[in-house]
Amino acid sequence: MADNQSTPHADLFDLSGKYALVTGGTSGIGMMMARGLLQAGARVVVSSRKADACAEAQHLLSEFGDVQAIPADLSRHDECRRLADLVKAGSERLDILVNNAGAMWREPLETFPDEAWDAVIDLNLKSPFWLVQALLPALRRAGTADDPARIINIGSIAAVHVAESPNYSYAGSKAALHQLTRVLARELGPQHVTVNAVAPGPFPSRMMASTLDALGDTIAAKAPLRRLGRDDDMAGIAVFLASRAGSYLTGTIVPVDGGIATTASGT
Repeated sequence: MADNQSTPHADLFDLSGKYALVTGGTSGIGMMMARGLLQAGARVVVSSRKADACAEAQHLLSEFGDVQAIPADLSRHDECRRLADLVKAGSERLDILVNNAGAMWREPLETFPDEAWDAVIDLNLKSPFWLVQALLPALRRAGTADDPARIINIGSIAAVHVAESPNYSYAGSKAALHQLTRVLARELGPQHVTVNAVAPGPFPSRMMASTLDALGDTIAAKAPLRRLGRDDDMAGIAVFLASRAGSYLTGTIVPVDGGIATTASGT
């Protein structure tokens, strides 16, 4: 029988001693999550395709804790393996994997090109799978029945409801990532690894910049909470899913969107 004694409140969200990888962690949602994990006590590796972005992010995030930034083009299988090897060189155990790196391609249906599928699917769907494959031994070593290792995939509310803008490959890839999350959760749960997805709504980021510049006020007005996402909203969900507080969740898709995708008033 599991120990049913309660955990002290401060320890529920404490990540001291944990080791995490956040892909796409040099800006936007990835950086918000990386900052939250660092502030909760984790040692964090962030990755991004551009070396200069990695250097800047490492400088900015170092204020909050022990962080390392590694450039990697995760749309390529060999680069996923290389990043995984570098992460494992820092520890044989990986407690938290956040698969956040992603791409979006907006173009009308009539002219939507082949490369818009290949580029987006490779990064948004294949890359998380490749990293899970490469890092699973380290995740298994970290996880226990009482404190599993955590995989957090970053999906989208575009996979929960139909957005107004035509994001064919993006929405399709994120819906597939949500289902991949459920499939992996079922398989890896007995191995002491949880797998959950976060489906963000509108947060300030490079990917969302043009949309929010044009429609930010309108989007906020339609949200039941009447605002856009903030840094702490994303940092908070990352810490929750990675900590003792979230250790009994797996196979979930958590919309963090102020209610936009999940209420009638927000659609």
